[in-house]
Amino acid sequence: MDVERIREFFPVTKNYNFQNHAGVAPLCKPAAEAMRLYVEQSLNDAGLKAGFYKRAEQVRRSAARLINATPEEITFVKNTTEGIGWVANGLSWNTGDNVVTTNVEFPANIYPWMGLKARGVQLKMIPEENGRVPVDRIADAIDNRTRVVTVSAVEFASGYRLDLATLGRICKEKGVLFCVDAIQALGMFPIDVRAMNIDFLSADGHKWLCGPEGCGIFYCHQALIGHLKPVMAGWLGMKNALDFGNYRFEFVDTACKFDTGSYNICGIYGLGAAIDMWLDLGVEQVAARITELTDRLVQGLRAKGYRIISSRRPGESSGIVAFISDVHDHQKIQQHLQDEYRIVIAVREGRLRSSPHVYNTPEEIDQLVEVLPAH
Repeated sequence: MDVERIREFFPVTKNYNFQNHAGVAPLCKPAAEAMRLYVEQSLNDAGLKAGFYKRAEQVRRSAARLINATPEEITFVKNTTEGIGWVANGLSWNTGDNVVTTNVEFPANIYPWMGLKARGVQLKMIPEENGRVPVDRIADAIDNRTRVVTVSAVEFASGYRLDLATLGRICKEKGVLFCVDAIQALGMFPIDVRAMNIDFLSADGHKWLCGPEGCGIFYCHQALIGHLKPVMAGWLGMKNALDFGNYRFEFVDTACKFDTGSYNICGIYGLGAAIDMWLDLGVEQVAARITELTDRLVQGLRAKGYRIISSRRPGESSGIVAFISDVHDHQKIQQHLQDEYRIVIAVREGRLRSSPHVYNTPEEIDQLVEVLPAH
């Protein structure tokens, strides 16, 4: 892997040692250039020559390739929450039904389900255990009233990567729907909705994909599209949508039924360029590189006396390394690193959190370890 070439895609490297891709990541150069192209086309001919929505269909196909779906199962969202909300509010519920999740989800995968309480739906939250939420604990919580299991592919505060294939198989065997918040995985580790038996997936593009904020993808398994009711009817989700004067209330038979109106075309241009970049680089190779970097980081942190929260078991590690100092103030460390050394990490849920990407170097990892206060 030509890391020097990849670093050219990330001008942020000229200004920062950036290790916070689990937050809002820097925009990659291909995404920025694609968005500039959209702006130029809009200025000069309002997209008459480019065909903005033709590009949207190309991006839909790229997104489908990224997760091994079909284009008909993909549409665009403005954020992860929107897609999860479509699932939570689009299914039919009965009093006494329940949803199984964890107690360490990002709020995007909690509040849409909490909102079902008024409809008599219980939310069962499985606790974290030493930085992990074992799959068997989640499976044990499934009962005959469980309708959905909803989890993050990678937990934001610990970096714990769930065994989606095993959990998806269990859900399928038990007849339970499987919903995944994939924002902390796409662009970092492979996601295969077929192999993992994922029914619904939602993810914004501004973290590991390094795309623009406010534009992401939603996946709904083809067999479930007819069973998930749109939370709002809009013209773009209807058959013969361009026949404006003929009001025919009939949803399309694809994930586009959840569309309401005009797309964020500028965002889709950027998102598509980012996805294509990762497809070209190879997500498997990206994952291997990130694992090498985070293994090096964990080794250095342990040698310096920091406690590692993130699981480093095979199949459970990710690009997120959460660690704790028993001596120093975490907020002060984070601010000092950024102000004095231009090293960007984060503090989440009382933990320091580094999340390097494929273009980071071993030297950048070593610099972070070196300048952290000793124990």
